[in-house]
Amino acid sequence: MFGSSKMKSDSQSLSNGAPKPSVLFKTAVRIRSKAHSNATEGVPWIWVCAGALVTILLLIAGMFGIIIAQGISALWPKSVIQLQHDSQTVVGMSMRTEDSENTETGQPESKVLVYQANRDFGMNEFAFVPAAKIGTSDKPAQIWFAERAEWGPFIGRIVSPESAGAADLNAGQVKDLIGSAAVRYKEIKALEKGPLADLNTDIEELRLKKRATERHLELGELSAAEASAKISAIENQLSDLQTKHASVSEKVQTLRAADEAVKATLIAPNGQTKTLPASQLLNAYLPNQLSVPEKIGIFMSRLWSFVSDEPREANTEGGVFPALFGTVAMTLFMTMAVLPVGVMSAVYMREIAQQGTLVSLLRIAVNNLAGVPSIVYGIFGVGFFCYTVGVSVDQLFFQDKLPNPTFGTGGILWASLTLSLLTVPVVIVSTEEALSAVPRSLREASYGCGATRMQTLWNIVLPKAVPGVMTGLILAMARAVGEVAPLLMTGVVKLAPALPVDGHFPFFHLERSFMHLGFHIYDLGFQSRSTELSRPMVFASTSLLVGVVLLLNFVAIKIRSQLRKRFEGRGAF
Repeated sequence: MFGSSKMKSDSQSLSNGAPKPSVLFKTAVRIRSKAHSNATEGVPWIWVCAGALVTILLLIAGMFGIIIAQGISALWPKSVIQLQHDSQTVVGMSMRTEDSENTETGQPESKVLVYQANRDFGMNEFAFVPAAKIGTSDKPAQIWFAERAEWGPFIGRIVSPESAGAADLNAGQVKDLIGSAAVRYKEIKALEKGPLADLNTDIEELRLKKRATERHLELGELSAAEASAKISAIENQLSDLQTKHASVSEKVQTLRAADEAVKATLIAPNGQTKTLPASQLLNAYLPNQLSVPEKIGIFMSRLWSFVSDEPREANTEGGVFPALFGTVAMTLFMTMAVLPVGVMSAVYMREIAQQGTLVSLLRIAVNNLAGVPSIVYGIFGVGFFCYTVGVSVDQLFFQDKLPNPTFGTGGILWASLTLSLLTVPVVIVSTEEALSAVPRSLREASYGCGATRMQTLWNIVLPKAVPGVMTGLILAMARAVGEVAPLLMTGVVKLAPALPVDGHFPFFHLERSFMHLGFHIYDLGFQSRSTELSRPMVFASTSLLVGVVLLLNFVAIKIRSQLRKRFEGRGAF
């Protein structure tokens, strides 16, 4: 405004016959400076926003880097040290150095935390050694580190039971001993999880059939002759199955006897010995003699075992495969439940329902549901799904199993449905935003070509909104994978080696309890007997959970990209 008035006055002075070039030049410079000031007024805030974004990204990258580094260190083989202090010998793995106050002198001192293992040899698993009192420190070459099926790791010597106190077994002998024992152990597990499990399932089904026949006889739905004939046939089948079961069990016992015959003797640094079956030794190596390639090989072997094996020792050791499988299966079931419900609800509110007070109230309710604490959904899930719907299903279809509940207790189905209720507001809001972003001109053009509302919705609007729908689904999956509170009540357990999927009809056993990586991390961090022992597994499990979230999101993003390309080819975009 000021610039325009100045130009007007300057132009009037020129028209009056008194040209002033200096005035015109100053005015032009003033106008240019004003324009430049307006153009650069928001530049500092742009840099502030960019700096905030970079800071957040660096914090996230740093957090993930710490988690992954700690997870890798938990699986990486470490050296074993031998410390001499006050005429005592401490053998173990150095964990870290802590600064504390001496209770006697009140002066600060540093202590080295050493993991000694061998908790079944009358030794403390951890020992604090004052750094100032350490006399000598070395890495003995003939010290074994062995992973055991029970009682945790062992650090010490491994000898043959026939020559206890003699020379230690060499690496080749220990490897052959563990390898032959592992073959027998796998045979035993294959029989237990294969033929024996199948026979147990068939015997249980026949027992239920017999119970159902007796119940039908009591209700008068079968005559005594028909019931007697059916019960007799069932008992004959049971007799055959029990004979087969006894034969397989005998094979298992024979293998166990052979397994018990091959033993190894462990000698701890404190001199105590223990003889145990060789199959209890899952892996053993000389940590102070490993080369870098050998360490990498052990790390990869541990990583595979961590992903593919079952947990042991109260979940502080072993693998996390049941938890990994349960996490992915629960997320997929939740996705199949939340996607159609969320999309149809959003389509109805945005495209079909008459816009008014009722629809506005529904939107407010959906937005409020997104802020309800997850534990509230857990309480609702256990009260409605487990104790109402599940109990009704048991009374209708599983009377023969009562009073033992089938669907009337926590299971992966109820947990998935509970999490679908938790995440459905996210899908509804994202889908509505995607539908509202579709240009109205596309709808009008479709109507102008003679298409109906349903044809326009199905062929024009929904394809255009697919990226927004997939974005909402990605956010829902990311939230559901990390939720733990609702699962505590609706089906997750500390240990469930039986997976919800197997080879028995109906193959997908949605009534079974399951393990979850989120709950597994919570259990390790707050319910284990030793935080020092569980800390490495916490970081390793957290790294795996982060990897699962990233993988699921990557798959969803790829699907979104493929759908976008597909609909672009049809001209929908």
